[in-house]
Amino acid sequence: MAEAAAEPRPVVGLARPPGGSRKTSTAPRPYGALVWALPPVALLALVFLYPLALVVRQSFQPDTGGTSVQPYADVFASGAFREALWTTVWLAVAATVGCLVLGFVLALVIAFVPFPGARAVARFIDVFLSFPSFLITLALLFIYGTVGMANGAWTDVTGAAEGPFQFLTTPWGVLLAEITYFTPFVMRPLLAAFSQLDTGQLEAASSLGARTSRIVRQIILPEALPALAAGGSLVLVLCLNEFGIVLFTGAKGVTTLPTLVYGKAMLESDYPGACVVAVVNVLISVGLYGLYRVVSRRAGA
Repeated sequence: MAEAAAEPRPVVGLARPPGGSRKTSTAPRPYGALVWALPPVALLALVFLYPLALVVRQSFQPDTGGTSVQPYADVFASGAFREALWTTVWLAVAATVGCLVLGFVLALVIAFVPFPGARAVARFIDVFLSFPSFLITLALLFIYGTVGMANGAWTDVTGAAEGPFQFLTTPWGVLLAEITYFTPFVMRPLLAAFSQLDTGQLEAASSLGARTSRIVRQIILPEALPALAAGGSLVLVLCLNEFGIVLFTGAKGVTTLPTLVYGKAMLESDYPGACVVAVVNVLISVGLYGLYRVVSRRAGA
């Protein structure tokens, strides 16, 4: 009895396996995770953070030498900067509103109006998201450009010297190109949200005599608001930093913050001024990206 009492009881989870050897714990140690995290963090610091730090440092170094905030004072006092900031903001906001309206209508049609090829159109939207922005701009130029198909057809029919479609070289052309390109970024989360919608509510409302406009307003729209907010936030960030569309449309007098950075650095050789504008653009973008992450998290995206 004494020997039986002295014999230690096996502890759950620590019993010896057959063969007499004890299993060793394979749980990763804290420093192991740190070792695996160091290479990507170092690569990120080298590729992104270090150049960004150089841009920030250059923004405080005027051409006269030394370190001061004079480049910021000069840029903020410049009318070109204020005009570029205003142009960037109103174009981004207007394009976002246009994408929200057009994307909501198109997503409604694809999701709830049966027609042949609806599934193929929904799949094409995923492919469209991979297209470069300048490709859409070139397509619009081929159609509505000064020597595009629309103006060519007009001059052939009327014999006029030039066609009436000259808006691509104006801010409205940039706005049209941005809405055309970024609308699928709103449609994608909307289609995902519509696929989760309980169709029983729609059928019940329809059987009770509710009109289509009321169903959309009271049932579909509330369910789509999180997806609209997430898609709109993303489009706002992308439009704020868009460079290719503005450059390829050749719009006269349309200068945004990205094109102002290009102009100051490449055309004026004003590197401190270009870095100041770049820092401002980055700060606005990071702030809007933070907003986008909050909205996406609440939307479950």
